[in-house]
Amino acid sequence: VWERIEQFHTDSVMCGVSALALKTNAPTVLRQEALTYKDGKGATVFGSTEKCAPEKAIVANSSAVREWDSNGTVFGYNPSIPGHTAGEFGHNDFYPVVMAAAQVKGDIDGKTALKAMVAIDEIRGRLAEVFSLKSYKIDHVVHGAIASAAVYGALLGASAEQIESAIGMTVAHYVPFRAIRAGKQLSDSKGASAAISTEAAVLSMRRAMNGFVGPKDIFRNPEAIFRFFEPTTGTAASQDNVDITLGNKVRWGPGPSPFNIVLSHSGSDFAVCGMHFKLGLYEHQSAGALEGLISALVNNPKLASGGAEGIDNIN
Repeated sequence: VWERIEQFHTDSVMCGVSALALKTNAPTVLRQEALTYKDGKGATVFGSTEKCAPEKAIVANSSAVREWDSNGTVFGYNPSIPGHTAGEFGHNDFYPVVMAAAQVKGDIDGKTALKAMVAIDEIRGRLAEVFSLKSYKIDHVVHGAIASAAVYGALLGASAEQIESAIGMTVAHYVPFRAIRAGKQLSDSKGASAAISTEAAVLSMRRAMNGFVGPKDIFRNPEAIFRFFEPTTGTAASQDNVDITLGNKVRWGPGPSPFNIVLSHSGSDFAVCGMHFKLGLYEHQSAGALEGLISALVNNPKLASGGAEGIDNIN
């Protein structure tokens, strides 16, 4: 477990630093924005010792580590645990939450930080196994935002009630839909989705620690996303034809969550151990790679003169 989390954290940092070094748009914009929110008790962005508001440092750093879309991936399918086969995916874009919390707190050692990263991956990874956000056109980053609120609060000493409030606020106020991924020309919102949701989650946690009270018991709330899309009361045999009128009092009344979630706390069966490195190119990277290949062939036709067998001679 320790080896896996060290590998994935190192990988995410390298992705983030390289994205900034090559001046990619969203990470650069968000980093510049963060540096305008100075906070001597806050956290730092990549490549700076100047502290800024922690949620701003997090949105900048999470955007950077995510930009290449090359970091670890879970697929939300674990048949060894009953009910954990929902099949939602997600990525480890959320380690900057832990780094920011460590900088704010000031006394968190390396092992505690790694344990907190394991916890973020565990919470979001197991949520991905029990509730498929993409099935309802909701962006998968909601699970990571929930995990971020919980772990950031725990590291800073928040009470269970404060963490519950922060998660309630995150789910009630900040649910991103997959509109950011629709269309042929993807915007910066796609790559920065996890970062922006996590910014909101950490801000919610800070508000809760200052006394703001958010919705309680959000996973059983009949009007939150979980029971709204997968109702557990007042439904017919098929959830494809659900009576959602206000007159269906049972539908909107008290009821259980649509899932039970099993979280590991010891041993080696943690979500991070089932996470995969991306060895291939995805989505906009694929488009960029193909464009680069075509440009190279157009500008250097000799590269293709030998046909497929000539590839070995390219250096």
